[in-house]
Amino acid sequence: MNKKIKKLWKFLTYDIWRITENEVTRTKFSLYNIIKTIYVCVNQFSKDRIVNKASALTYSTLLAIVPILAILFAIARGFGFANLMENQVRHGFGGVSNTTEVLLQFVDSYLSQTKSGIFIGVGLVLLLWTVVNLTSNIERTFNRIWQVKKPRSMYRKITDYFSMFLLLPILIVVSGGLTIFMSTALKEMDNFLVLAPILKFLVRLIPFVLTWFMFAGLYVFMPNTKVKFRHALIAGILAGTAYQAFQFLYIGSQLWVSRYNAIYGSFAAIPMFLLWMQISWTICLFGAELTYAGQNVQNFSFDKDTRNISRRYRDFISILIMSLIAKRFVKNEKPYTADEISEENHIPIRLTNQTLYQLLEINVIHEVVTDHKSEDIAYQPSIDVNQLNVALLLEKIDTFGSEDFKVDKDKAFFNQWGVLIDSREQYYKDAGQKLLKDL
Repeated sequence: MNKKIKKLWKFLTYDIWRITENEVTRTKFSLYNIIKTIYVCVNQFSKDRIVNKASALTYSTLLAIVPILAILFAIARGFGFANLMENQVRHGFGGVSNTTEVLLQFVDSYLSQTKSGIFIGVGLVLLLWTVVNLTSNIERTFNRIWQVKKPRSMYRKITDYFSMFLLLPILIVVSGGLTIFMSTALKEMDNFLVLAPILKFLVRLIPFVLTWFMFAGLYVFMPNTKVKFRHALIAGILAGTAYQAFQFLYIGSQLWVSRYNAIYGSFAAIPMFLLWMQISWTICLFGAELTYAGQNVQNFSFDKDTRNISRRYRDFISILIMSLIAKRFVKNEKPYTADEISEENHIPIRLTNQTLYQLLEINVIHEVVTDHKSEDIAYQPSIDVNQLNVALLLEKIDTFGSEDFKVDKDKAFFNQWGVLIDSREQYYKDAGQKLLKDL
C-alpha cells in the first residue's frame, strides 16, 4: 500500500507534468489537465497564504464598507431605486440582522452629512481614499495571485474603479428587478402544471446565475492582465455556488446567534459578520487561484525540472532563445512571442518566460506589440545583431547584479577573485566571437 501511495504521489507531483499532448490521447490529456489544475490551485492556495490575504481584505473591507455603501446608495437614490437597493443589500449580507440594520443606519448618517461643508472638503477626500484604497488592495492581491508585477496606473485606477462603482448599483437594481419580475410571473403560471416546476427552478437559479457572473466579472476585471472568460466563468460557477451555500449556512446561524444577545447585546452579530466576510473573501480568492491555475496550467509543465535546472542548461536555453530572436530580426520576419518560442522548440513555457525576463533585465532584448487588437507581446534584439555574439551574452548574464559587498576581494581574497576573473576571461574567449544570428 505504501508503495502504491508513493507511486501515485510521484505521478501527481512529477510524472504527470512531463507528459506532452502528443504522447497520450486527447481525452486522457484533458483529464490530466483537470488533475493538474486542481493540484496547482490547491498548492498555490497554500503557498500564497490566501487565508492571510483574506484576513487583510476583511480588515480593509470593514474600514471601507460604509463609504462604499454610501456611494452605492447615493447613485441608487439618484436613479430612484433606493428601496430596492436597500432590500438587495439586506439579502446580500445574509438577510435581515442586527449587522445589516446597523450598517444601513451608518449609511443614512453618512449621507445626511453631505449637506455640510466639512463633508464636502475633508470627508469627500476620506471617502474617495477609502474606496480607492480597498479596490487597490483587492487588485494588488489578484495581481500577486496572477504574478503580475505592474499595477494599474493612478489614472486607470480612478477611471476603472469609479466606472465599476457607477455600474454596480445599476446591476444590483436590475438583478433585484429581474428576481421580482420572475417571482410575479411565477404566481401567474401556477395554472400551467408542466411549466410551473421549470419556472420555479429557474427563479431559484437566478441568484446563483447572478453570483456566478459577479465572480466571473471580478476575476476578469480585477487582475491587471488578460484573463480568458472561459476559465473565469468555470471558477465563477464553483466559487459562486460555494458562496451561495455558505450564505445559506450564515442565514441559518443568525437564529442561534440571537440566543447570545442577552449576554453580548447587539455585539453578538459582529463575530459572525466578520467570519462571514473572512470566509467570503477566502472563497473569492480561491476562485481567483482556480482561474489562474486553469489558464496557466501549461506553464507548470516540467516545473520541478525547471526549478532544479543546471547553470549550464540555463545558459544553453539563453543562447538558444537569443539566437532564435536574432535570426527572426535579420530575416525581417514577425518577432517571436513567448508561446511561439515554447511551442516550436519544446521549451517549457515557464522556463521560456524566466529566460526572456532575464534577457530583458540584462537589456539584450526589448518588448514590442505585434498586434494592437490582441496586444500580444513579442521580443526584438536591443543590441546590433552584428555585434551580439555568444561571449557578450554570457558576460552580460554573469556580471548582471550587485557585487558591492564588504568581502575584501582586493587584498585578503585577491587570489580567489583573480582565479575567477582569469577563468571567466578564458571562458568568454573559448566561447568565441560567433554571432548568435549565425548559429
